[in-house]
Amino acid sequence: MLTKLFICLCLPIATICAILAIQPGHSESPQERIVRIAELEIYPDQVAAYKMALKEEIETSIRVEPGVLTLYAVSVKDHPDQIRLFESYSNQAAYQSHLQTAHFRKYKAQTQSMVKSLTLIETDPILLGSKSE
Repeated sequence: MLTKLFICLCLPIATICAILAIQPGHSESPQERIVRIAELEIYPDQVAAYKMALKEEIETSIRVEPGVLTLYAVSVKDHPDQIRLFESYSNQAAYQSHLQTAHFRKYKAQTQSMVKSLTLIETDPILLGSKSE
């Protein structure tokens, strides 16, 4: 009787827990993640072209690179030439791989003359949360 109870109740629960534990994207520890903030100033006459190149790079990175977790781009209110990027990668290897991709190298080459200044800020993740829309 106890064996049937175990098989009927505990085994399905254990199976579900195991499946949830190995879901893609949940295997990395938050301590392994690389989170960076980039502060860019774009030449005012290049903002539209820069945004087009950035859009292509972000869309491609998210679509084809499993280690790219988050790429957000915003501009400072009332200052469209001041761009801020929030980037997160599953680990250092994913970040290094991202830097070597053809689409990232294309973006860097296209935008090199558009960027007036670039400051990269390394961070230590404390708490990372998000909700799907």
